[in-house]
Amino acid sequence: MSLEFFSATDVGRARANNEDSIALDEAAGLAVLADGMGGYNAGEVASQMLTSFIVTELGRWLKEAGRNARAPEVRRAMDICVDNANRAIFNAANTNPRYAGMGTTLVLGVFRPEGLLLGHVGDSRGYRLRDGQLTQITRDHSLLQEQIDAGLLTAEEAALSSNKNLVTRAVGVEDAVLMELHLHEVQPGDLFLLCSDGLSDMVDDNRLAQLLNAHATLSEAAQALVDAANNNGGRDNIALVLARAEGRPRTETRGWWPFGRRGNT
Repeated sequence: MSLEFFSATDVGRARANNEDSIALDEAAGLAVLADGMGGYNAGEVASQMLTSFIVTELGRWLKEAGRNARAPEVRRAMDICVDNANRAIFNAANTNPRYAGMGTTLVLGVFRPEGLLLGHVGDSRGYRLRDGQLTQITRDHSLLQEQIDAGLLTAEEAALSSNKNLVTRAVGVEDAVLMELHLHEVQPGDLFLLCSDGLSDMVDDNRLAQLLNAHATLSEAAQALVDAANNNGGRDNIALVLARAEGRPRTETRGWWPFGRRGNT
């Protein structure tokens, strides 16, 4: 099965700098997206440190390990790489006063023969479009999501909340980080969207699905998503990665299941 990738980022309508960062290694089937946080441009530093570190170190490992590496080995490599990046960002934040408190969200996808290994930290998201239906395949690490899970808020009430940006996990803010990781089957025709909350907060899931279904090329779909976020206010930076699987359909499907899940969600 072959993969087609496309990425896009935009500063939005309200901010002067872009704290979102994207890195791709298509040969390794690797996509990384981060949304930084912190003053004095520290969020921009954190997100760029994270994406650069992962695409370099994990990309090298994936190429050296080849397609014969088993899923548990890839999972361990992902964990180690994110842990090392977390430590580097945490140390930078604690040795440079300008970077104090900086951190970043993460969505990390590795496409393998057995499926997509998708890890995430924070409220940047992963979606899958299959047969025209869009499904969110990550669960936000956020105060709002915890309130929804506890029955204190409905999803509709959460969409109107002023606390959307309060994440419960981030890379670089503590000396250790828990990345949630799942394995998803990939079927021919599947389209995966990784994005920062600058897109998902501005464009609801129904509209995301409409726009993805309405455009044949990934570049057109990406531009339509960015335009929609900006037309709805563009209150944050926007970043997205699109990855589409191509090939012959399989005769059986297995849905998705937890793989090496970490943390309390």
